[in-house]
Amino acid sequence: MMSVLGETDRRLFRRVAATRLPGADPALRRLSHCADHGRLWLGAAAGLALAGGVTGRRAALRGLGSLALASLSVNTVAKWSTRRPRPLLDLVPPIRRLTRQPHTTSFPSGHSASAAAFATAVALESAGHGALVAPFAAAVAFSRVYVGVHYPGDVLAGVAIGVGAAALTTRWWPPRPALPEPERPSVSAPALPRGTGLVVLVNRGAGPADPGKSSPVERLRELLPAAELIERGPDDDFAALLDRAVTRATESGGALGVCGGDGSVNAAARVAAERGLALAVFPGGTLNHFAQDVGVPGFEDTAGAVGRGEAVRVDLGVARPGAGREVRFLNTFSIGLYPELVRIREGLEDHWGKRTAAAIALVRVLRTATPVELRVNGRDRRLWLLFAGNGRYEPEGFAPVFRPRLDDGLLDLRLIDGAHRLARTRLVVSALAGTLGRSRVYRAEAVPRVGLEGLGGTRTLAYDGEVIPAPTGLRLEKERHALVVYRPAAERITNAGQSGRAVPAGGRRNGRRGRRPPADGGPSVPG
Repeated sequence: MMSVLGETDRRLFRRVAATRLPGADPALRRLSHCADHGRLWLGAAAGLALAGGVTGRRAALRGLGSLALASLSVNTVAKWSTRRPRPLLDLVPPIRRLTRQPHTTSFPSGHSASAAAFATAVALESAGHGALVAPFAAAVAFSRVYVGVHYPGDVLAGVAIGVGAAALTTRWWPPRPALPEPERPSVSAPALPRGTGLVVLVNRGAGPADPGKSSPVERLRELLPAAELIERGPDDDFAALLDRAVTRATESGGALGVCGGDGSVNAAARVAAERGLALAVFPGGTLNHFAQDVGVPGFEDTAGAVGRGEAVRVDLGVARPGAGREVRFLNTFSIGLYPELVRIREGLEDHWGKRTAAAIALVRVLRTATPVELRVNGRDRRLWLLFAGNGRYEPEGFAPVFRPRLDDGLLDLRLIDGAHRLARTRLVVSALAGTLGRSRVYRAEAVPRVGLEGLGGTRTLAYDGEVIPAPTGLRLEKERHALVVYRPAAERITNAGQSGRAVPAGGRRNGRRGRRPPADGGPSVPG
């Protein structure tokens, strides 16, 4: 059987060698050379990250991870277990041959594996971006036979490995659905054509700038010329400007808008819920967790919904202490490692920058932290981390990424048990092996409420990225349908998905007053 397959492979190679594609010889040779060491895909990833927005950055990250996994599989296992000789070049015209011939074994094709891995990974995140990358990936795979360095069977095996590597990444990092679930309860909100009556607080310091695109203020003025824009500069007090925006929106009988990252959106959402205002979210941060989850990934989506008065109701999480002020959270609540990480990071980020400070803080926390002792629903527990999400997050492992729905009435409760020996090490090993669901140190469940007592062993808790002192006890619950958010109607989302777009174009105070403005940009868990 193997001899028959080998002879078929050689016969196909001879046919390709005898084929002449006018004008293709230099182009395919250069393309094959550009793909050496993954350089072509590294450049493509950089382009996606810079020009593709949030979706492009996710696609680039998944593409690079898949490429690395495919290359590792090919170069450390597959090639050295087969040791198949390269094809003879006698039948390949000299103009098509590479200047430097590879010296490794022929099976499988590493270039094809990398090309297929990157293209498949990009397509998992974005069909549109995947369609742009796929022709180049196919051309690279074909070029390896055309220039005479691989048999067709080598290329097919490489493609299979690459596709498998990209698919394997979804075990740890499921791709975000192109469309949010449409079952959320739709509700009427003030229809504000051209933005009349809409007051938008624009946090100009949020998120990275997109090259080639106009500024958020310019885009908002183009989409909603009648809206009132309040811009926050680097030295402006966010809480004071938010109070001003809320007052103006209430007086006009319109709605509150916010343009910024997750920190700005969280703050505006809590205030909007308290004051009974509909909220228009214009994603202007790095990750934009809430905007992506609710179904408004672009300015045009929100602007269209504002003009038509289309909205949905979403839940808020609430932490109610035995005495004192209750806390509402839009995304996440946590006790344990994460609040301490945020506290250390905030003390370092003015000097080091947020990302570097977060890395330093993580190292310090893992080295010095101790488990927190408390009672969860009346049961004594010793935990490294208690995480509660406002709505069920996906995936079910240790790295929650997105929420299919924001009105399910549930808290996504995840616990890392510190009572077991080598709990942190076992957690990391289980996460890498994809067996976290069976690990004894990790527990995840969706619950409507949870009681926490005996919190004297922890100094702080965190909600939506903000750290506050911990009370002695509290109860986590849900406020059902507490916030109205502008979002295109379900039928518009369905039609947009069928046409290849995620959503169609349309045409809470985060801390006390005087406190530091919310940081826009993603924490290490969503929120």
